[in-house]
Amino acid sequence: MTSAIGMNELLAAALDAAMSSGASYADVRGVEIRAESLGVKGPAVESLERFDSLGFGVRALVDGAWGYACSAELDAAEAVSTARVAVEIARASATVMTAPIELVPEPVHRDSWMGPTEHDPFAVTLEDKLELLTSATAGMQVSPKIRTTRATMDLLSQTTWFVSSEGSSIDQSFVQSAAGIEAVAVDGSEVQQRSYPGSFRGHFASGGYEVIAEMDLVANAEQTAEEAVALLTAPLCPQTVTSVVLDGHQTMLQVHESVGHPTELDRVLGMEAAFAGTSFVGIPDLGSLRYGSEVVNINSDATISGGLGSYGYDDEGVAAQRVDLVKGGILVGFQTSRETAAKIGAQRSNGTMRAEGWENFPLIRMPNVNLLPGSGSFEDLLADVDDGIYMATNKSWSIDDKRLNFQFGCEVAWEIKHGKLRRMLKDPRYTGITPVFWGYCDAIAGPEEWKVWGTPNCGKGQPGQTMRVGHGTSPARFRNVSTGVSS
Repeated sequence: MTSAIGMNELLAAALDAAMSSGASYADVRGVEIRAESLGVKGPAVESLERFDSLGFGVRALVDGAWGYACSAELDAAEAVSTARVAVEIARASATVMTAPIELVPEPVHRDSWMGPTEHDPFAVTLEDKLELLTSATAGMQVSPKIRTTRATMDLLSQTTWFVSSEGSSIDQSFVQSAAGIEAVAVDGSEVQQRSYPGSFRGHFASGGYEVIAEMDLVANAEQTAEEAVALLTAPLCPQTVTSVVLDGHQTMLQVHESVGHPTELDRVLGMEAAFAGTSFVGIPDLGSLRYGSEVVNINSDATISGGLGSYGYDDEGVAAQRVDLVKGGILVGFQTSRETAAKIGAQRSNGTMRAEGWENFPLIRMPNVNLLPGSGSFEDLLADVDDGIYMATNKSWSIDDKRLNFQFGCEVAWEIKHGKLRRMLKDPRYTGITPVFWGYCDAIAGPEEWKVWGTPNCGKGQPGQTMRVGHGTSPARFRNVSTGVSS
């Protein structure tokens, strides 16, 4: 562990060295991460990992080009040396630059920010954590057909220090917690899985051990396993065109892939066109493209309490903001950085530049991209469906580089007949074209059904970076959707 005073002195030395070496602008980030990951398979511990990381990175602007260098050696001499390397990289980059980088203004911030935490998850004993997980796996042993039961827990604590040549000095810290269970049922060659409270290691949120306690894994273990067994003999999801209701977890991934990524301005500008693709959206579409129906309202909001993409300031010192992306179905905004905002003539970045750890240069990364709630309950969504399908819990996804054509699979579905859930269906999937699909959205459940989900594994960039993002969603209803069986 390094004290804030020691880290601030280190960052100041790096900042001074960058500016005295010729940078027109520089910022320095120190990042400390502590992580723990537990996995239980049946009654046995399957994995136990602990991870600590501490280092700093220097970003320098020289002759209109960026340079970046980083180090895990925390002394003044290394700070100076690393800063000079960042300046030299920027100077070399300027020789092949096509257009000089400009940054929109940002007020100077001297502040501290801390995410919500009631109970420190790292203070909970390992024995208590494992007892919770093994109790949950034991609760899923409801049938001989349950072949595998798993329970996981993931914890993260992060502190960041930031200083810039413009005078900003910011420190912020947060804790994030996650847990989940899954049951795999097998009958001959048939294999089915159910997860709770979501797939891919459960539900992630900013907060302490209270996040895990609220999930009540043990109380939900039996139903999770029973649904896995029931899927073995359930009929296949029909291939048809029908009304589809998506649960909040699946709506979350739909928002992430078909709205979150294509509204990242670096994608739109073609700056992120390799590993992660581009976007079907263009700058001229702003204010005119019909992205969805009139009930579709989506924003980018880093200020939500408890969101996995919540923070006080992004990694270039821009204050967290709430920004409309789609309003009344019309594209009205992008997720921006100080550099990309300047390219489209905006007055300010909306604060979405983030990096994975201290080793990486920050990129535009969605914070919490949210589908705003409509009105009414989940039952109200069903009531207006005479014949349709309800799909729950994401299982698979596929979407093209432009984020236009997609196919998603879910763990489970149910027929909707005359406004009520009927038979369970297995291996459901649906396909669509982004603006057409969102145009078919005719109802979104209200605030009482709205929940902020966490996605811990969003990939982008070369070298690749994994970012944690959030999405607030309610169940939503779509008409005229093509459905079928997932492979």
